[in-house]
Amino acid sequence: MFKLFKFTALLEGVSLLILLFIAMPLKYIWGDPLAVKYVGMAHGLLFIAYVIFAIMLKDERNWDLKRTALILLASVVPFGTFYAEKKLF
Repeated sequence: MFKLFKFTALLEGVSLLILLFIAMPLKYIWGDPLAVKYVGMAHGLLFIAYVIFAIMLKDERNWDLKRTALILLASVVPFGTFYAEKKLF
């Protein structure tokens, strides 16, 4: 399950970057909201999966509250999941 979590973390991080740096400019600068619709939905599903996996792995991996909070916080910060993979996993 940990490998699946790491893969989900990678996809979640990439989807956040695509949403912030590609889809949002397409919507707000060039007036094309379609990318935000699809990338936003994918990112939302990946975010939910990330949080569920993190909570499930908290007990399995014996993460303390601080580590779990940092892992969860990493999902809302651009490049956060990449940092978490290198430093916290």
